[in-house]
Amino acid sequence: MTAAPADQLATDTAFMRLALDEARAAAGVGEAPIGALVVEMATGTVLARAHNGPIGLQDPTAHAEILALRQAAAALGNYRLKPDLALYVTLEPCTMCAGAISHARIRRLVYGASDPKGGGISHGARFFDQPTCHWRPDVTGGILADEAADLLRSFFRARRRR
Repeated sequence: MTAAPADQLATDTAFMRLALDEARAAAGVGEAPIGALVVEMATGTVLARAHNGPIGLQDPTAHAEILALRQAAAALGNYRLKPDLALYVTLEPCTMCAGAISHARIRRLVYGASDPKGGGISHGARFFDQPTCHWRPDVTGGILADEAADLLRSFFRARRRR
């Protein structure tokens, strides 16, 4: 995982705020509050925005990252995304999503909160560290991590009270 220079940190923070907006939208419809977006790094153009949707879509693969990658691929007309794209996601991706990120050829992955239980990047399988991984993005973690983690904690705390 790499540390971001100051100007990159400001850019990453701004895009992570947009991903957090998606996470709040997910919470609003009863989904786990996880948001993602795909950004063209050279221009700062947001190609796709998504939030978790497994419950509403009745699809166990409808994680925010997967939905954002699908939207970006449709927008670009190619399953292998342009080599200058970044994926911003509010929670460390799971191993399934890490596999999709690798297959999509995402250049940069930026995530908010770490996920010691279900993460597949810095925890668990550490997918990108495996010798069989054919494409490894540059990874930056911890961007607005406290805000992303607080959103998740609040959501699940409220659900446990029901």
